[in-house]
Amino acid sequence: MTLLEGRRALVTGGASGIGAAVVQRLTQEGAGGVVLDLPAALASATLPGGWEGVAVDLRDDEATADAFVQAARLAPQLDLLVAAAGVVPGWSTIAELDLAEWDAVLAVNARGLVATLKHASPRIRDDGAVVVIASLNSWRGDANLTTYAASKHAALGVVRSAALDLGRRGIRVNGVAPGPIATDALVTRMTRREAEGGLPVAEALAQAASATALGRIATVDDVAAATLFLASDMAGGVTGHLLPVDGGLS
Repeated sequence: MTLLEGRRALVTGGASGIGAAVVQRLTQEGAGGVVLDLPAALASATLPGGWEGVAVDLRDDEATADAFVQAARLAPQLDLLVAAAGVVPGWSTIAELDLAEWDAVLAVNARGLVATLKHASPRIRDDGAVVVIASLNSWRGDANLTTYAASKHAALGVVRSAALDLGRRGIRVNGVAPGPIATDALVTRMTRREAEGGLPVAEALAQAASATALGRIATVDDVAAATLFLASDMAGGVTGHLLPVDGGLS
């Protein structure tokens, strides 16, 4: 018997990166369900057997509501929600901060997260689970990523508040807080910084690894494993918490 045998899940941002690794790990443990992601992301993804995709841009309130109606037809009752959709802006000082970009990032990372919980929570069974993919920037700042840090601080507040709210139905709400993860998105940002005079990508990754207790940065599989733990009955007494997955970042 696998940990999630027969359970139905909904994963936002599940077509690529960390979200896709989570979907793969949930599948290995017996779960199936629905992936919500951008149309282009779904078009280029191959979902595992037992999963259906619904295209949506979480910045569009009407489209988001419609997407959750479609998802409900595919999975009328959910055992598990994983909110992995998120965006990371480029580096910027506060003086150079683009307020339009601020709005766009918060629209996905904060408003989109709340919209996800709003529409999904009525369909999560009592005693189900929610896992939010947050960040180490949920509790620490970054001089070059004020917008992102603010959005992930908001995610922590949502986790703690939703845990109190949905806990009345026995639903556990937790978050996973990755440190630097060498996803395609991160490497692309590092490549851009290198072109602007920053560290070479290999050196930047090595520097990030050297700052950890394990001497390596965490992987998408590490994050997926932590998500599985929080989603499963093994974490039956855990709610309202954020689990760091950062290799022991100092």
